[in-house]
Amino acid sequence: MTFIFSLAFSLLLTLSAPGTGTADASPHTPPSDDNARDVFEELDRRRTTIEYESSRMTMIIHSSRGSTRTRELRTWSINRDDESKQLTFFESPADVRDTGLLNITSNGDEHQQVYLPAVGRVQTIGSSERGDRFMGSDFTYEDLGQQNPDNYDFEEVDRDSERILLKAMPQHDSQYDHIFYHIDPDDYLLMKAEYIDHDGNKIKRLEVGEYQNIRDDIWRADYMVMHDLENDRKTELRWEDRTFDEPISADLFTERQLRRGIPR
Repeated sequence: MTFIFSLAFSLLLTLSAPGTGTADASPHTPPSDDNARDVFEELDRRRTTIEYESSRMTMIIHSSRGSTRTRELRTWSINRDDESKQLTFFESPADVRDTGLLNITSNGDEHQQVYLPAVGRVQTIGSSERGDRFMGSDFTYEDLGQQNPDNYDFEEVDRDSERILLKAMPQHDSQYDHIFYHIDPDDYLLMKAEYIDHDGNKIKRLEVGEYQNIRDDIWRADYMVMHDLENDRKTELRWEDRTFDEPISADLFTERQLRRGIPR
């Protein structure tokens, strides 16, 4: 998933006290904070520094009644020349196998397509669908898209030795009014994100952990969980069998490959 890295991001809430993580109402949107933008841009730089990456993933969807559904996925990504591409396919169970999602971001413009084998067609995700759940999970298409810093205003709400708290406010149509990002100040790791709707309600929470140092200042999380706070459910993602810096053909990131299914 891209944000995920993915992860999607203008008004009304600030923290009631430094370090509490509790949101209170505020009547004005602050101007974008250059220091906060620098922090997010560094987070984004470290995310996109690796040119080629592929992995296997396990997704576990937990319902409010305690039942679970487990799905296996594969992903491939390229970050090169101001362009990011990611292809994701479901491997199992059989009823979702070869369902695919293609994300392409070029010069700040994002394009998302999903292929549904059951209906045999590719669907382009428009702005009205970006808030829809992806394959019944608690991640929406917006959550799985690229988070271009140029599309947000930022405010640094709090900073101490253990975390930087950023408030990100979208400049475009979004299901979220803003998002609070909790970032490790030493290694620029995303630890948690809190998603606030346009009524000021905290509706989702993303928790990220089990980071592995890939090289130098580049880290990757092996685990994350998105909580749907409104519906008392959650979706876990766990990465395994990651491969870095092995060239991936650009032909993989096409509508043709999306229709063909998992690369053999």
